Amino acid sequence: MANRHLARSVALQSLYEWDFNEFPPEKIDSIIARNLKEFASGIADGSFAHRLAKNILEKKGEIDVIIERAAPEWPLSQISVVDRNVLRMGLYELLFVDRSEVPAKVAINEAIELAKAFGGETSSKFVNGVLGTVYKEIGEPGKEETSETGRSRKTKHLITDPKLMPIERLGGAIVFARNDGDIFVALVHDIFGYWTLPKGRIEEGESVEVGTKREVMEEISIDCIVEDKVGENEYVASDPVRGKIRKMVTYFVAKSEFVPVKLKESGGLNDAKWFSVGELADLSMYDDIRPIIAKAIKKFAEKI
Repeated sequence: MANRHLARSVALQSLYEWDFNEFPPEKIDSIIARNLKEFASGIADGSFAHRLAKNILEKKGEIDVIIERAAPEWPLSQISVVDRNVLRMGLYELLFVDRSEVPAKVAINEAIELAKAFGGETSSKFVNGVLGTVYKEIGEPGKEETSETGRSRKTKHLITDPKLMPIERLGGAIVFARNDGDIFVALVHDIFGYWTLPKGRIEEGESVEVGTKREVMEEISIDCIVEDKVGENEYVASDPVRGKIRKMVTYFVAKSEFVPVKLKESGGLNDAKWFSVGELADLSMYDDIRPIIAKAIKKFAEKI
């Protein structure tokens, strides 16, 4: 693992040089080769550093968008070159690398250590904050972590059986509105590039219907009428403190007036819009959301 840390350091130094000098992407190989020879001659195989830096550059466009959305008060050009590339590395390993190879906690901790070593006085806190924001949002289906995650930081007990995980109940809605003879659906857009449904946690003592109505209002400023239950889904999310959580979502058909959608500021969402039913097929969505929306459209249409 020490070799991996050293290789990450070389990759970061190389990315810094590439970024600072505004070199073309193809220059990165020669920069890494020189830096490996100068700073890490003891590494028998430098392929990890080469592969890491090149893959980061390939995903740079996607990663930079995520940085801008997770830290909206910090335009990318105003983030120091070191911090910018530490974030790129951390987000690449957090989002695009197999969890069995680099667990999420390792990706974050390595980035923090690099920020401490090469960045300024506040770099590690800044990097930790941005990566933490993204980490809290990766509990969507298909993004669950497969590495060891404990129920608490104290016990570090490995929980793999969903029945043993704490449960968090959420309510979500397929909110419909009519405008000029067409049917529209309100959707939210997350920092991973997917359009999905507004949803949120049901408070203790609150019915799922009441909680769903409240969450829709809080998330997209729509006062809806919650009607029929249309489906459920369940997924495992990773919480930085509680470990793995079993999230159980109940979805409802809801209706509202066709009024402007106003997204509440959120670290995990960056847009909210009305879409006509005909536009939905072309949107990027999670696989388990499409059938729920399709069923809701059918239910809503039956009442027209």
